[in-house]
Amino acid sequence: MAGREESQILRRSWARPEWLVVLLRFLQTTVSSRPLSAILAAFVAGILFWGAFNWSLEATSTETFCISCHVMEENVYREYRKSAHFTNRTGVRASCPDCHVPKEWVHKVVRKIGATNELFHWMLGSISTPEEFNAKRLQLAGYVWTNMTATDSRECRNCHGIEYMNRKVQDASSRTMHELAEKWGTTCIECHQGIVHTLPDGFDKEAV
Repeated sequence: MAGREESQILRRSWARPEWLVVLLRFLQTTVSSRPLSAILAAFVAGILFWGAFNWSLEATSTETFCISCHVMEENVYREYRKSAHFTNRTGVRASCPDCHVPKEWVHKVVRKIGATNELFHWMLGSISTPEEFNAKRLQLAGYVWTNMTATDSRECRNCHGIEYMNRKVQDASSRTMHELAEKWGTTCIECHQGIVHTLPDGFDKEAV
């Protein structure tokens, strides 16, 4: 009997949360008696929330955060360290978020929402070894390439602009391809897959 009574009390407490009623009454009383204080408190709370939200956006848009996942550190990051985006004669370096996180606020938020799927699979342990990563490399690379094509290689264009290239100092092959790309409206990633990361097994770059 005691167990049944406790269960009924628990159900009633969830159906009628007294603490919420008390909180709402307190807020109602405060707003009615001290409207300016309530407005000020809401304003300060809004600033704190906005600051915390933007801080979290920036904190999760760093290379350190990217490679805190061992799958990223042991696979794509090691490839990246061997690329011209990591080290080059000019000393200009593009880090992980420079290529994979939009700079514009709205696009960045959309990207973060999409990244929750990556966090979900990280928690599931969908990929935990280099072998598992390579088995899915083509699929994962396809997601990135499709997204970059859809955005007209937006993050590439943060540094590169085909209209600003000095064709006179390019070799004949590069000059010809860039002229064709500009004429055909080709976007960067359609020709530059594998410029930083290893291409998937079975990927025929000549067929692109």
